[in-house]
Amino acid sequence: MIQIGNFFFRYRNYLFIFLYLALFIPSPPIFSERNFGPDFYLYPLIIGLVITVTGQLIRGATISLAYIVRGGKDKKVYAEQLVTNGIFAHCRNPLYVGNILMLAGVGILANSLLYLLFFIPLFLFIYQAIVLAEENFLRSKFGDQFDTYAKRVHRWLINPSGLGKTLSGMHFLWKRWLIKEYNTQVIWLTGITLILFFNYPHGQWDTDTRNQWLVLILLVLAIYYFTIRYLKKSGKWAVA
Repeated sequence: MIQIGNFFFRYRNYLFIFLYLALFIPSPPIFSERNFGPDFYLYPLIIGLVITVTGQLIRGATISLAYIVRGGKDKKVYAEQLVTNGIFAHCRNPLYVGNILMLAGVGILANSLLYLLFFIPLFLFIYQAIVLAEENFLRSKFGDQFDTYAKRVHRWLINPSGLGKTLSGMHFLWKRWLIKEYNTQVIWLTGITLILFFNYPHGQWDTDTRNQWLVLILLVLAIYYFTIRYLKKSGKWAVA
């Protein structure tokens, strides 16, 4: 599993592109009019948005409170230090938990049974392998310090005990959230936008009106992306 994790760690950035494209593969629905009535689409809409937004908020809190510099080095697992504060005091992999919820949520939003039964389990397997590879590195580098931390904090489950104190006791660096997360946010929001515009009813809108609004929203997302990118690359928003 560690070797599998090291392999997927190298290409993990491409994994999200693949998984978002998989949302649009034709699939039997999770919710249908036959089983849930004429307003069946409200179920995937509400449940999917709640779950996926929760995932992004978990990532935002993690990055903004105590960001972990563990993005790898030369496409290999790497860590400068063992971060155990912020959200990492409640879960060892909160960023990955956020990713899982974000993808599971958009899968429900897309009302795709195939996505939930095949792609989410595949994603969980890959993430488990990546985490085992990371833990192998951390254990070899930090030894007893990591073992003590691993015994105290769960790998996947977020311990809510003391979470309010953690959130109130640390400074929320919202600029760091945007700088570190804008790529993920734009891909995520683009996926949600496409699902909402092509999988859901739009009242009295005709096709031209729908397409005009779609182009407008995608344009706003593009402006957001390039604005944050400029602020990052120019150093105007230099954050740790």
